[in-house]
Amino acid sequence: MVTPVIRSAALLSALGAGWLCAWQWGLHEVDRSPVYGYFITALLGFGLYASTSGIVIAEFRKQLRTVVLAVTIGVLAKVALIFGVMYFAFHDPAYLVLAVAVAQIDPLSVAAMRAKSRMSDSAKALLSAWASFDDPITVLLTVYLTAFALQGGGAVGGVGTFAVNLVLNLALAGVAFMLWTLVRGRVRRAETGGRAVRYAVRAVMVVAVLAIGFVAVQYSLLLALALLGLFFRPDLGRWVDGLAQAGMVLALAAVGLVLAAEFSWVLAGVGAVLGAAAFGAQAVVAFALTAPKRWRGDRVRLALGQQNGLTAIILALLLEPTFPGAIAVVAPAVVVVNLLHAVANGVYDRVAARPAPAPAPVPARPPKRVPRVPLKPATAPQATPAYRVKPTP
Repeated sequence: MVTPVIRSAALLSALGAGWLCAWQWGLHEVDRSPVYGYFITALLGFGLYASTSGIVIAEFRKQLRTVVLAVTIGVLAKVALIFGVMYFAFHDPAYLVLAVAVAQIDPLSVAAMRAKSRMSDSAKALLSAWASFDDPITVLLTVYLTAFALQGGGAVGGVGTFAVNLVLNLALAGVAFMLWTLVRGRVRRAETGGRAVRYAVRAVMVVAVLAIGFVAVQYSLLLALALLGLFFRPDLGRWVDGLAQAGMVLALAAVGLVLAAEFSWVLAGVGAVLGAAAFGAQAVVAFALTAPKRWRGDRVRLALGQQNGLTAIILALLLEPTFPGAIAVVAPAVVVVNLLHAVANGVYDRVAARPAPAPAPVPARPPKRVPRVPLKPATAPQATPAYRVKPTP
């Protein structure tokens, strides 16, 4: 069984492999390559789809209110907490944009860990939806807060661009949903048929998902892929989880390619503080959102659920032109967050798996002495008096 510590070591090895390749071949400004940009965007889109495709829909509907709170108020609260720590440590208001970059939970990481998670279906649905749908909120915050932190200079995009992108996302998801309603009945009937029919239908569905995914990645309509995973789901068994884990390894290798040219020990120290602040902020916000009794069994695991990856890296790459050093800070923060996630969850799993100590034996009490009641002496039975019958004269 792959423990969180072993998984963390594998991811660090992937990061180191990417770093070594960039150093060996003298690769610089890898992040400016169109191929690199398309690759990481495709990985992010797959992470969104893989995360939502594993959500139990019944549980998602039950937890919809909590999901909405998590991706709105929860994201704002996390940004505020992270920025508070960064401002207290460095007294620089520009770090507000970095707080935004790491405030979300990486959907690819969540999808990769879903199969081995010990959380209930309700908690998995909450964390997967939280990871998949907080990205648009993070982008919206980036638009406003970058302009504020940089005093109006070089904001990433604009409100109008965001609104158009949102409409296009919903339009693409709407077209996919209409297609699904047309073929849904046939797909369900095919799943009850023979193996050849089932596999053929699943192959056609995979091709349809890839075609929609290509359009989504080409035009950066990644929210549509997150929505697509809620209904358009070919039955691929464990393939999606396995591909998600492979995608996470490739993502860390891609981070290593960029980090090799941008690394600085000073900025790495800032990133370590940023990562610790992001992990702590998730714990605070998750505890606040899961106060109801139904979350009692999953509360700690949700509090330890912060993971960062491609989403944070992409936002850092977007911020790099107007906020130099963003990638050199965010990349170490991603590593620190994932290390904290692995260690904290590994420790908690071991503690939770320990059997409860047997209760101390209660010393046997001596039986209570019942006071002896003196018996009254038995009285001899009195003889019944004999009556004489007078003789008849």
